Amino acid sequence: MEERRVMKTKLIFGFVVVLYSSITCIFAVDTMSATQTLRYNETIVSPKGTFELGFFSPLNSMSHYVGIWYNKIPKRTYIWVANRNTPLKDTSGELTLTLQGVLVLKNTISGNVIWLSANSSMKLVKNPVVQLLDTGNLIIHEEGEGINQEDLIWQSFDFMTDTLLPGMKLGWNLITGIESHLTSWKSEDDPAFGDYSMKIDARGYPQLFVFKGQELIYRGGPWNGLRFTGVPELKANKFFNFTFFLNPREVYYQNNLKDSSAITRLVLHSYGIVERLFWTDSKQKWEPYQSGRYDQCYQYAVCGPFGNCNNAKTSVCECFKGFVPTSPDQWNSKNWSQGCRHTIPLDCNSTEGFNKYSNLKLPDTRGSWYNKTMTLVECEKKCKNNCSCTAYTSSNFSGTGSGCLLWFGALIDITTIAENVDTLYIRVSSSQLASIENTTSSSAGRGATASIENTTSSSAGRGVRVILPIASASVVLVVLVSICIFYRFYWKKHPHQGTPRNALGHEPENGSGNEDLELPLFGLSTILKSTNNFSMDNKLGEGGYGPVYKGVLEDGQEIAVKRLAKKSTQGLHEFKNEVISISKLQHRNLVKLLGYCIEGTEKMLIYEYMPNKSLDYLIFDKTQSELLDWPARYHIIIGIARGLLYLHQDSRLRIIHRDLKVSNILLDTDMNPKISDFGMARTFGGNQIEANTNRVVGTYGYMAPEYAGDGIFSIKSDVYSFGVLVLEIVCGEKNRGFDHKKIWNNLIGHAWRLHNEGRSLQLVAKCLGDSINVPQVLRSIHIGLLCVQRDPEDRPTMTIVLLMLGTEGPLPLPNEPGFYVGNPKQDATQSSSSHGTSSNNELSISILSAR
Repeated sequence: MEERRVMKTKLIFGFVVVLYSSITCIFAVDTMSATQTLRYNETIVSPKGTFELGFFSPLNSMSHYVGIWYNKIPKRTYIWVANRNTPLKDTSGELTLTLQGVLVLKNTISGNVIWLSANSSMKLVKNPVVQLLDTGNLIIHEEGEGINQEDLIWQSFDFMTDTLLPGMKLGWNLITGIESHLTSWKSEDDPAFGDYSMKIDARGYPQLFVFKGQELIYRGGPWNGLRFTGVPELKANKFFNFTFFLNPREVYYQNNLKDSSAITRLVLHSYGIVERLFWTDSKQKWEPYQSGRYDQCYQYAVCGPFGNCNNAKTSVCECFKGFVPTSPDQWNSKNWSQGCRHTIPLDCNSTEGFNKYSNLKLPDTRGSWYNKTMTLVECEKKCKNNCSCTAYTSSNFSGTGSGCLLWFGALIDITTIAENVDTLYIRVSSSQLASIENTTSSSAGRGATASIENTTSSSAGRGVRVILPIASASVVLVVLVSICIFYRFYWKKHPHQGTPRNALGHEPENGSGNEDLELPLFGLSTILKSTNNFSMDNKLGEGGYGPVYKGVLEDGQEIAVKRLAKKSTQGLHEFKNEVISISKLQHRNLVKLLGYCIEGTEKMLIYEYMPNKSLDYLIFDKTQSELLDWPARYHIIIGIARGLLYLHQDSRLRIIHRDLKVSNILLDTDMNPKISDFGMARTFGGNQIEANTNRVVGTYGYMAPEYAGDGIFSIKSDVYSFGVLVLEIVCGEKNRGFDHKKIWNNLIGHAWRLHNEGRSLQLVAKCLGDSINVPQVLRSIHIGLLCVQRDPEDRPTMTIVLLMLGTEGPLPLPNEPGFYVGNPKQDATQSSSSHGTSSNNELSISILSAR
């Protein structure tokens, strides 16, 4: 009897053990297959129990999320959140893995998809499995295969929240186009996207930035071989090391643990402070380690151009030797925003030299140029031989003294950091070299110390073609900022300005109707007088919108007046849209909208005047095209790319232009390109990247296939248009209506065939002659073909485009392009043009029902 009771007890215990094991094997292990579902109060735990994945609700919150947290730390600390901006309102959610290798979070009651991952690799999947690693990385990969980073289908490390863990890559994957950056929580109890973000900016020489919204508030500077030049807190230590990678495939910062027992994380707090924290078991709390500095010099560009911020000085800001305050009165009242200027302007003669400064955070490197193999001597020669080069240094990327980094135009956001090892060589006139030689710097030791570099060069005055476009754009940026500041104050006092607020009474396509435009309202009498009553002699051109006239205001300022025609194929909607879209945009490669006029039946937009008209006027005319050599065309390509990047990424709202073409690229006196005509533009908010419309607008020949055919538009449809632009600029021929002697095809098809046959140089316009830089031309054609690939997901973002244009590394092979060619028999109408002539072979689309 006793034996039976023992046997029965054993059987029951065994059954319980088996039942418990069958339950826990699903969720107490580190994996979940496509046949399983994770529900509320169920979790996945990493192999050593370091991290846990499941549903959670923050303190003081009724919302529910899926996230990852430290499993062995009593204080619940989250390192990743899936559905940050789309919380569940109850516990009815479930997380599943599809057979296609996509994680899907659904509301089981409504059936709505709350969040999903993406198949980043675009690979066909047979047996996907999701796995939580002890690094904190949630990955999806093929079951049975080893964990190889290149074979991953998706990983959470690519989509960070507010936390940087050891092994995470902060930066860019240049192959997939994925940017990994930190975004703060909205508050301590709300994981939604907050105001602050920290990222690697890859324009020019990559550097570390912290933004508040779109405003740059802190710059960590470029990597100097040991650390970011503005972050001396990144010192060698026993816990972890720091690395920075810059190659044709990736650009990223990473830290890795030396002591595997240490628990550390870097977090971007909801109030904007970046902090590295260590968990201490003895105190059972997170403690800061190597905290950053948050003094007055932390603020971006507080001392303006050529100004140096030094907290050890009473005045905080100081000018370098050979420089004086641009506005002495403002400078003395501690308004340093205007910065400093050369005491004696540079004139690019052979006697100019460089003053050497140490202990500095190096200037803003956006628009800079770099080479990782040059010596310092070669770097100095490279800078001296280019009249626009204002400073140089060693990048130290491959070791101390290696590499070359050049700046053009104003030097921005320089700070004295006593313990820094960086040096900067700043260009000054020969007389300034002599004057400094007789007076040693009083700031030696604490501040930036100056020494003399008397160098001459027989090649002074000769520009370097590769970097001229970047240099010119940097100089123009300073000029344009000054002009914009002048106009802002000028128009507020000018008598022909009316009240601009809500004058349109417009509800835009993607926003409220109560936009504060801060834009002057011109009177009709002022416009009539400036254009000589719309004289034909003042007419610049005409497009779908209506005629464009040149005008001259009473103060002598030249303007371009875009007048809405009563029978315009565009209309009031486009007029209002353009005013609201462009009113707050500020970029050197966007046309400046000075104001507008609404009076009676007249509706007009007033722009800055572009003396060199539109790009199509030059490149498609056999005579005029000879005025644009290859360096000028490459400069235009770079400028268009920068303007488009601003619209897609850096402006207040993400803006899709939807009608990018050569006739909408205007050229100023110095042939700087400016994107114009925002009547068709759409604004996206938040994380929106794509939309669908029944109202297809744009121009055949430039429209991406998915947009022209199905009404789907995104930043990638603008990228397609940019690719067409690049090919047209190189070739000097129009994409639409391109006619070849042997084959009938569009320009894209012709370029694709020549590229596959290794004959891309045959595409180059004959008028360019010996001015071409062969590697640059071939690279531009290759990038153009990458932009016009049929599948939008294959096309690079504009950030990647600029990286590819500015570097010399290998490029990915383009897939077959989208050969979207309109019906050649269809009647062609003139497309809208802000300045100059319209192209008769273009067909502007105003309304087209999408399939």
